[in-house]
Amino acid sequence: MSQAGRAFLHAFETGALTRQRAFFLRAEPLPLADIDAEQSFRPAFLRLKQATPRLERSGYEQGLVLLTKHKEENFANIARGWAMLADGGTLVCSGANDDGAASLERQVGKAFGLEGSLSKFHCRVFWLKRGERLPPDYWRSLASLQPVGDGSWSSQPGIFSWDRIDEGSALLARHLPGDLEGHIADFGCGWGFLAREVLRRAPAVERIDLIDAEHRAIEAARANIVDPRAAFHWLDLAQEAAPASYDAIVCNPPFHAGRAAEPELGQRVLEAAARALRSGGRLYLVANRGLPYEPTLKGHFTSFETLADNNKFRVSRACL
Repeated sequence: MSQAGRAFLHAFETGALTRQRAFFLRAEPLPLADIDAEQSFRPAFLRLKQATPRLERSGYEQGLVLLTKHKEENFANIARGWAMLADGGTLVCSGANDDGAASLERQVGKAFGLEGSLSKFHCRVFWLKRGERLPPDYWRSLASLQPVGDGSWSSQPGIFSWDRIDEGSALLARHLPGDLEGHIADFGCGWGFLAREVLRRAPAVERIDLIDAEHRAIEAARANIVDPRAAFHWLDLAQEAAPASYDAIVCNPPFHAGRAAEPELGQRVLEAAARALRSGGRLYLVANRGLPYEPTLKGHFTSFETLADNNKFRVSRACL
């Protein structure tokens, strides 16, 4: 349980808040009954006994929002949470001080007015009543898919590089060959940029599987890629098997869990790619230069080479 989750419990155990039937956005396991849990990040979803990637109900008397380090995602979740409440319902937010919870508390207080707050476990817990004051228009706009960038794709907060083309992915795209064919996969597809580039550059591709651990990313990728060759899979490749075997895989692997960099996440995705490639298959990878992926590539592929290096990102091709 996170410190922010412990702070939630403290608010209820001390009587600062009274439990009612509630929803819980960005949920984690808490010993609280009568909660409808929403968790769109697959690893966290798998740790919950019962959850859904997206709640569609409304009319709740109470809602809980576990805050993240991403300001726009918090704005979006608070706006969604407000809309899911019945009139007069209570929305309770908890987040770590290191993630900017105190600043967010001030912004929420300015937008709605607060019913109460407390500080515990280096976290802030604050709550508001649903009244006549609406969430700011900008917050509400972030709560669903919207056109971003040059307008040719849609995205939303909670997705890696949600509002721009990631610099590393753009570098990898420039080095994708046009001779890709057969069954391809994009491991960690995000909103679909690399898969879109594969389909544009390689007409012999017969099928491409877009795989991501974030359900919001899969929703965005579905909206952005309508090519019938594309299929979409909500999976955590670090612990769940890929849905098929592939002739080639493109990948910008994840390496963060919360605030901390965890290269082991990317290493497990590269190991999954090695297991999922057919004999003679190719992996096209981009990663920050400082990440220790070379031993993983040496240990799981017959050969690999650097295709590009701009002193920030390195693009590699590895073959089985």
